[in-house]
Amino acid sequence: MKPQRRKRLILILVIIAAAGLAVGLTTYALRQNINLFYTPSQLAQGDAPQGVRLRAGGMVVKGSLQRDPHSLTVHFMITDFKHQVAVTYTGILPDLFREGQGIIATGHFEQGVMHADEVLAKHDEKYQPPELKGMVPPSK
Repeated sequence: MKPQRRKRLILILVIIAAAGLAVGLTTYALRQNINLFYTPSQLAQGDAPQGVRLRAGGMVVKGSLQRDPHSLTVHFMITDFKHQVAVTYTGILPDLFREGQGIIATGHFEQGVMHADEVLAKHDEKYQPPELKGMVPPSK
């Protein structure tokens, strides 16, 4: 093989290897940042992976909110009117958070409890998260 062809072949192989590495790293990074959405029914039936970051949404069950008097930890239940799942959150809840309202909690689901890092509350009486449209009747 001529030296000029050999240099071109090596250059092409290096470019292909670099592109493959870039695609692989991008895919790995995106896979780490995916937050899949699950309903309380899916969580209760075991469809959600344990210990993986995910989002869960539903309505806060009336009478389920319990605040720890010595910390910012709160415990409550969310429902899709079929199943209920316990949620634990440490932090300040959004101003619009209240029982009977729709929320989305982001965190980890382990041993039947959603350990939330973030809780988002809906912003008006007609809003529903896109993932819940048609699954959960709107609140009144």
